[in-house]
Amino acid sequence: MRSPRVVKPLIGISCCTKQFGIFGMPNHAASNTYVEATDQILHAVPVLIPANGPTADIETLLQRLDGIMLTGSRSNVHPSYYDGPPHAEGTWEDMARDSTTLPLIRAAVARGVPVLAICRGFQELNVALGGTLHQRLQDLPGKIDHSTPMHPSARVRQGKAHSMRVVPGSWLHRIARASEIAVNSLHNQGIDQLAPGLVAEGFAPDGQIEAVRVIDAPGFAVGMQWHPEYDWETDPVSRRIFEAFAEAVHSRTGLSAAAD
Repeated sequence: MRSPRVVKPLIGISCCTKQFGIFGMPNHAASNTYVEATDQILHAVPVLIPANGPTADIETLLQRLDGIMLTGSRSNVHPSYYDGPPHAEGTWEDMARDSTTLPLIRAAVARGVPVLAICRGFQELNVALGGTLHQRLQDLPGKIDHSTPMHPSARVRQGKAHSMRVVPGSWLHRIARASEIAVNSLHNQGIDQLAPGLVAEGFAPDGQIEAVRVIDAPGFAVGMQWHPEYDWETDPVSRRIFEAFAEAVHSRTGLSAAAD
């Protein structure tokens, strides 16, 4: 007699609105790297969350999803959400995504649904909880250039770009098992004022916040400015970040990640 198949958790992956094809048709899209990490490390089912703005049903999403992964993107969080100045001309924006993810973050954190926020998602986490952003770190005195290297090789674009100081005793310190790690860097925006309820867990050499955790959250809720989904197969710290997220998801659902 066959044993019943274990039902895997569902992980919501935030999408952007992008135009594809010769006619520029609008699509909802997320990078395959997040899907692969969900499949291979979380042992969960990836579910793409469309950027459908005011029609997004946050309540239904959180009733069905067992974890939320907030993705990186070329677009920047719209400054109207944190009372910032208008973006420079040519800056990519995606207000349909903003109006989906920001209320989703607040509701997910409050409910204890595990949240892993990466790059743009890291910035969204800060804005959703009341923080502000720098729009172009490379234009600020004393800041290093955190932007994507314009190089045809993905290995160069996604490779380690700078060191990061890990806060002693933090969640990230337990994950990294080191006081300093190397990270990639593919962003223009960065945290300016840290949101109430967030604590910084890591800093770039220029003092820029690179990792955060939601204080007193009822569930797993962390964010990082870099992209661990690019190198989890070769970087132990990146892999352990996803393993910690997986543990939180499976613990909440009562399932064992190793048994799936």
